[in-house]
Amino acid sequence: MKKLAFKFNGLHFTVFVNDSEIIQVYCDQQALGLTALSTDIQACQINEQHIQFDTAHLQASQIGIATNDSPFEYIEIPSLPEEKKTGWLGLAALGIKVFKSAKVVKAALAGASVAGYAWLFTFEFAMMLIACLVVHEYGHVRAMKYFGIKTKGIYLIPFVGGLAVSDDKITTRWQDVVISLMGPAFGLITTFLGVVLYYLTDMEIFAGVAVLSALLNLFNLLPILPLDGGHVLKSISFSMRSWIGLLACMAGVALGLWVSYAFGLMLLVFFIFIGSLEIIFEWKNRHQSHLIPLDRYGQVFSAVMYAIVVTGHVMVMMHFADADNVILNLPMKILSS
Repeated sequence: MKKLAFKFNGLHFTVFVNDSEIIQVYCDQQALGLTALSTDIQACQINEQHIQFDTAHLQASQIGIATNDSPFEYIEIPSLPEEKKTGWLGLAALGIKVFKSAKVVKAALAGASVAGYAWLFTFEFAMMLIACLVVHEYGHVRAMKYFGIKTKGIYLIPFVGGLAVSDDKITTRWQDVVISLMGPAFGLITTFLGVVLYYLTDMEIFAGVAVLSALLNLFNLLPILPLDGGHVLKSISFSMRSWIGLLACMAGVALGLWVSYAFGLMLLVFFIFIGSLEIIFEWKNRHQSHLIPLDRYGQVFSAVMYAIVVTGHVMVMMHFADADNVILNLPMKILSS
C-alpha cells in the first residue's frame, strides 16, 4: 500500500492506494466516502465540489483527480522507501526471526517462567500469573487473526510477562487500537471469572486471580509505549496531528518515569527506553507512514473502548478494597496512592 499527500483546489488530500484500487481518501484528515461511477472512476462530494478520481493508471504509479467537469490531472504516486538493515541491526533482526521460529524456545521460556515465579513466590501464585498472562496475550492473538495477520503465537518471558508475536505488519491505526485493547479486554474474562468463582466456592485464591488479573491488565493500559495503553494513545494522537502525537507520547514517557521512580520499577525504565525509540521512529517517518489514520469517529470510539476496559478492571479492584486479606486490597492501595 502507498500513501499520496497533495493539495488540490485549496484542499489537502491524503490518498492510500494499492496496485489496483483506492483504499481510503482523507480530506483535511477527515475520511471520505467514495462512490463508484465506473470501473476506474470514483467520486465524492466536498464543500459542494464534485471530486473524481481515476484509478486506471495505478499500476503505472499515477492517479487522476478532477473537480466538477474539468479534465483529469494526473499525479505521480511516490514509491515506498526501501528498509535498510545493515550491520548489527541486521544481525539482531535475523536473531529475533530465528528466536521467533523456534518452538522449543517457546516451551523452554514457558517452563522457565513457571519455575521462576514459583521460586519467587509459590507454585499456586505462578500458575495464577501464567493463566492471566496467557489469556491476555491470547486476546492479542485473536485480534491479529481477525484482521488476517499471521501470528507466531504466545511467548512467555520470565520475570517480564508475555508477548504475542506476529509475522505481518499492521496497515491501519484501527488495527493497532483493537489489537492493543483486546489483550486487556480478554483479561476482563479472567478478572470477572475470578470474582464469580470466589463467590461460588468462597476460596480466596480465586479472588486473588481476579485482583492479580486486574492489576496486570491495568498496568498494561498505562498510556506508556510500548505498553498496550501507549499504543492506543499513539494511534489516537497521531491520527489527529503529528505534533499532537509527539506531545501526547512524550507525556506518556514522563508519566512512565514518574511511576518508575515512585514504585521503584527499574525494569519499566528499560521499556520506556524502547518506547522512546518507537516515538522517535514514528515522528521521523510521519510523512512516509503507511498506516491509515483514525477518523474523528474512530478516535472517539477508541477512547471510549479504552475507558470501558479500564473501568472494568478498576471496579474489581475497588470491590476487594475493603477485604481483610492484605493481598486482595493491596492493588487498590497502590492505585489510590
